Amino acid sequence: MSVKFEKETIREAGSRIGVGGGSIGVGMDNKRHGLVHELGERLTGGGRQQKHGQTGYLAAYLHELQSHPLRTKMLTSGTLAALQEILASWFARDRSKHGHYVTARVPKMAIYGAFISAPLGHVLIGLLQRLFAGRTSLKAKILQILVSNLIISPIQNSIYLASMAVIAGARRFHQVRATVRAGFMPVMRVSWITSPLALAFAQKFLPEQAWMPFFNFVAFVIGTYINTSTKKKRLAALRRKHDERRSTAGRTTGGDEYSASTTARRDGRDY
Repeated sequence: MSVKFEKETIREAGSRIGVGGGSIGVGMDNKRHGLVHELGERLTGGGRQQKHGQTGYLAAYLHELQSHPLRTKMLTSGTLAALQEILASWFARDRSKHGHYVTARVPKMAIYGAFISAPLGHVLIGLLQRLFAGRTSLKAKILQILVSNLIISPIQNSIYLASMAVIAGARRFHQVRATVRAGFMPVMRVSWITSPLALAFAQKFLPEQAWMPFFNFVAFVIGTYINTSTKKKRLAALRRKHDERRSTAGRTTGGDEYSASTTARRDGRDY
């Protein structure tokens, strides 16, 4: 009788814990859903923010983009370029000699993004949009994609590779030219895969003033991946070179010790 009572008591307590755990889980889900909902409201300006007359982050950004297009693009591109370098260093575990992921390349990438990439994209994308302004047929959209991939992308990628060569330490023209020649086709192959998809998406869903920041974001994702892969390959090559030097030094040291011991035995000396 007592055993049965204890079992029922334990079962009842367990069911209470289960109910309590379920309520905790539901509470955490509700809290998580509330955070996501609040973030969505802040981005779009809907819900309570709309009632209080507050503008969402996205709407404010688009307003700045329309009011001050070049300045907004420069700030966006510079921030994304610096963040790309930091993330790539973190993913590749590429630290500076002081053990930090924020290296001297970060401000250089920010300068490139703000003062080279953004103005260049502003001019080229603006020309592309003016060239096809008011032309919404399927033929015009396909032609716009072709012009973007065959004219605009090669210009942007060439300047990107040249800038990366200078940031990496190239100071002579033939060094920059060699970097551009070596990296041009691999970068263009990536562009020919991603650029038509990005441009088709922009044509369908985005206002024209949002094209450049969207392309910057796509380039940020792809650039982070490529930069991470490049850093990993460079670190692997440095490790191999270091291991080869150690093995060579070990063989040299061993050979010197063997020669010394042989000479000592020949001369009748004992080391």
